[in-house]
This record gives sequence, structure tokens and C-alpha cells, in this order.
Amino acid sequence: MDKVRVGIVGVGNMGSGHVGSFADGKIKNAELVAVCDLKEDRLAWAKEKKEDLVLFSDVDEMIASGVIDAIIIATPHYLHPVIAQKAFAKGVHVLSEKPAGVFTSAVREMNEAAEKSGLVFGIMFNQRKRAVCQTLKRNIEAGVFGNIRRVTWIISSWYRSQSYYDSGDWRATWSGEGGGVLMNQCPHNLDLWQWFFGMPKSIWTTLSFGKYHDIEVEDDVTAVLEYDNGMVGTFITSTGLTPGTDRLEINCDMGRVIMEDNRIFFDKNVMSEQEFTKTYKGGFGAPEFETIEIPVEGDNDQHVGILNDWADAIVFGKPLWSPGVEGIKGLTLCNGMYLSGWTGEKVTLPLDEERFNALLQEKIKNSRRKETTGGATFDLDGTYNK
Repeated sequence: MDKVRVGIVGVGNMGSGHVGSFADGKIKNAELVAVCDLKEDRLAWAKEKKEDLVLFSDVDEMIASGVIDAIIIATPHYLHPVIAQKAFAKGVHVLSEKPAGVFTSAVREMNEAAEKSGLVFGIMFNQRKRAVCQTLKRNIEAGVFGNIRRVTWIISSWYRSQSYYDSGDWRATWSGEGGGVLMNQCPHNLDLWQWFFGMPKSIWTTLSFGKYHDIEVEDDVTAVLEYDNGMVGTFITSTGLTPGTDRLEINCDMGRVIMEDNRIFFDKNVMSEQEFTKTYKGGFGAPEFETIEIPVEGDNDQHVGILNDWADAIVFGKPLWSPGVEGIKGLTLCNGMYLSGWTGEKVTLPLDEERFNALLQEKIKNSRRKETTGGATFDLDGTYNK
């Protein structure tokens, strides 16, 4: 295969960005040959960007057409696993936009189909291609900071006005998006959390629904995550606070690490806290430290980087930066936060998927919008109609 023939389903905010990347020649080993959307004006726009595109209004027809080798899924969240499984069944490689889906049971089924197919399955976690995130992960894995004890991530930089939510009747509804800030804005942050620190043993969360906006889903979240090794994390996010903050603070044996504004600062103790505690005889006191700015190294190609990485995996068999099967990890954190917030209980992992699906079903039944965008066909117990 010289170049992968790609089709995009969904020419909204993210899909149109991908169309532009292909049209501008930024994807080396793949070419965009087809797009699919229910809206004629979006198809017309794509045709203007790249006049040789084949246009479809039905994704099943595009997948079965023989025109494409691979598909990028940029539709509403509920449809991601539906379309992915259809593509795998027809021998078509898949790149899904985030999140992997709305509930883990559907994503687990999608992952099984992907592994059975042997096809390349990626997910658009483009934040993994930020140099600052790559640098932090390398240092964590190398043990530079010592044992991590506490993590605090404040992400209030997702501010949204009411007009944003009013721009589509599917927005900020349980039936249309499957959630609010956790499901729409934070999948990247939740993926990075597990990418950096792994999966916790338990989650406790407080959620505020429509605290700052006229919406039915959450717009303010505080979650506490506990780990088997004793590490405790606090994850705070909101779409109602401005000016916003995006600050990750890591307290560790060797000091304190702060990632903010694409920079990493390390307040490095002259000796480990454990050693100081055992040997210091002066009563009050703390280790001296020096502040070091860790040089940020790596590419910053983000969306284009993930697209090229995916194409290279198909053509050359290279490993993926962002494998699609890993999407279930961040979604498990998301679903666990919802389940804890809905019930007021601490949630232990592995997640009780049946209980989560049942509670989500009630949310969807009472949602302002009764059907998902694009006529998604799924049962409210969490089973998709294929």
C-alpha cells in the first residue's frame, strides 16, 4: 500500500479540521478520498476544500463502497463504537475521535472487535503528542521524581458560555453527548492522567449539574482518586470559571513538580524526604531544595502527528502513540466519576458497568433531547443495535 485511502465521517468541528489537514498535504502516507455527513452544506464545504472527494450521506455505504481503506470517526460520542465495529467487520482501519464512547461496556465490545480484526485502531488523543506531556512522562517513567505521593490537577480552562451550549440541541444532554465537562472537554485530561499515573483503586466524586449554565449535565467536578501504593489524586475541572487554570502539581519523594503553561518546574530536594525524615535531628525543618526548569523536548504536532502516526502504522506496521484500545482507560475514570457523583458513594474499580448503564439509562430517558444526533441506534441498557 503506497498511501492509505481515508474517509471521514462527520464534518463538524473536528472532522473539518482533519479535512483541512489532508487538503493541505500534511499527512504523508494517506490521502483523503471520501467524506460522509448528514448535512449537505458540510459536504459542499468539504468538496470546496478538496474537489476530488467522493461524498456520502450514509456511513454504511461509505464503509462498503470499496473506496476507502480506513475511516476517521468524528461523530457524536455514542456513535463511535457503532461505526468502528461496522468498519472492522468490513476490513477497514479505524481512527476514532475522543472519547472512545460513552460507556465502557460498548467500548469493551469495540476493543474486542478491533483485536479480532487485526486492523489498525487508533484514537485521537493528540495531547500525547505535546512535547511537555512527553517530557513529563519520560521523567516519571525514569524515576527522576521518586515515589509519587499526591497529584492535584486543576483544569478550569474549559470555560464555556451559555451560547456555546445553545449552539446545538445535542449539546450538554445525557442523550446527545452522554455528559458534560467530563465527557466533552476532559477525555484528553483523563487519558493523560492514566498515561502518567496509571489506574486507581477507587474514585470519590462530587458533581454539580447546571451549576453555572442552563444545562442538565455537569459543569463542575471534584474527584479524589486513591491508588494501591498510597498515592492520592485530586482532579478538579469546570466550564464555569474564568480566567481559568491548567496546573498539574505532583508531590513526590524528591520534591514537587509543576506542569503549567507548557513548562515543567521541579523543586528538587537536596535529599529525599524519606531520608531527611529518618536522619534529621533538629525537630522543625525541611529539606532544602533548588528549583529546576526541566527542558521540554519532543514534537508538538498533535492532531497532525496522530494522523501521520496512524497512517504509518497501517503502511509500515509501526506502533501507535495512541492505540484505540487504550481509550477505555480514561473512559473508565469518567464513568467511575459519574457513578460516584450520582450515588454519593466511593466507587471501586473494576467498574460496575451494569449499575452505571442502568443509571445512565434513567438519565437518557429524562433527557431534554430524546435521540442522539444522527439517528444513533442503541438500546438504553448499553447494547448497540448493529
